[in-house]
Amino acid sequence: MTARDMAVTGLGLVTPAGVGVEESWTGICAGSGLAARDEVLTGLPVDFSCWVPDFDAAALLGPRLTWRIDRFTQLAMVAARQAVADAALDPEEWDAPRVAVVLGVAAAGGDTWTDAYRHLAEGRVNAISPLTLPRSLPNMVAGEVSMDLRATGPCLTTSTACASGATALGIARDLLRSGSCDIAIAGGTDCARVPMGSAAFYRLGALSQRRDDPAAASRPFDVDRDGFVLSEGAGVVVLERPEHARARGARIRGYLAGYGASADGYHATSPRPDGDGARRAVEAALADAGSEPAEVHHVNAHGTSTPQGDRIEANMLGTLFGSGTPPVTSVKGAIGHTLGAAGAVEAAVTVLSLERQLVPPTANLNQLDEGLAIDVVTKAPRAHRMTGALSNAFGFGGQNAVLFFRAA
Repeated sequence: MTARDMAVTGLGLVTPAGVGVEESWTGICAGSGLAARDEVLTGLPVDFSCWVPDFDAAALLGPRLTWRIDRFTQLAMVAARQAVADAALDPEEWDAPRVAVVLGVAAAGGDTWTDAYRHLAEGRVNAISPLTLPRSLPNMVAGEVSMDLRATGPCLTTSTACASGATALGIARDLLRSGSCDIAIAGGTDCARVPMGSAAFYRLGALSQRRDDPAAASRPFDVDRDGFVLSEGAGVVVLERPEHARARGARIRGYLAGYGASADGYHATSPRPDGDGARRAVEAALADAGSEPAEVHHVNAHGTSTPQGDRIEANMLGTLFGSGTPPVTSVKGAIGHTLGAAGAVEAAVTVLSLERQLVPPTANLNQLDEGLAIDVVTKAPRAHRMTGALSNAFGFGGQNAVLFFRAA
């Protein structure tokens, strides 16, 4: 740990592997794909996705609140409550103006907008819910969580596409370093498994077409990968300055040591072929932490399962680490691509990997693309001694965010 590291004192996860940190970790480590035919996507060219099973928002949040907020906010609120409880914090007792909320989202309330457009197309303007905007605007997720937890410090939403969750953790870290808050609740959320989302990504050619075997559709770094699988979920962490955490006797689960961001400046949806933007984000995260590549003992890759994206990321890692690439994993083989949540979900999983000295497998990786010179963990979790790990997140628009964590 250095004087600039921030302590991770709480984790919250709501993923297709389960509602809760242990449920999600166990499901991801099982190494099986969780995609299945999705009834909300019936009739579309890609009619499968990953979703959170047994997510009873009304039971978890109450029927009145559930009715008022979109599903992407419901997911985030449950994960945030988990993280705060895991950190042994009591919102009734904390200094509310010193608590920040920073949450990332990419797609936000697509389902709410689709419902409103349907009423508009039918000429029924008065059928459009007056809650359409409060339910769907991206910023409302941070606003709703701040209200729910009575956190009245800085309150921000980040939107860097599929890097949004990682960007949120980086911005939260900066708020702590600047002294703007003492506690930061940071993460990401999304629910894009809606007809509009599936149709739009299908038209981009980004989704797997493996309709005959959805569970095997997301296969990062596999020679037969053909695109990603839409998913939903939320990941939230609690960050504090180490001295603040120690003063209240908190358990420290790991340290956020470095954050790096960059832009490709190249294309709306394709990463730079030479991986220059991603590489600069990794190097910036390590420089921010005062660390060298040799101190990276594991990489939780962005690894979406697209032919181009996986190749570029793997080549970038091979160039950076040479023949001694650390063990790499992508949780998207199991839980699909949660878009704005991905960077935060994977950051939480990276903290768990460091805590437990265990790298989860990449589900559905049967044959590594022979052009990828990296060490990808597959089939079963791998015990591995490690003190530092990267979590990569790359988004449309060439927006990159990389986090470097140290073990506690």
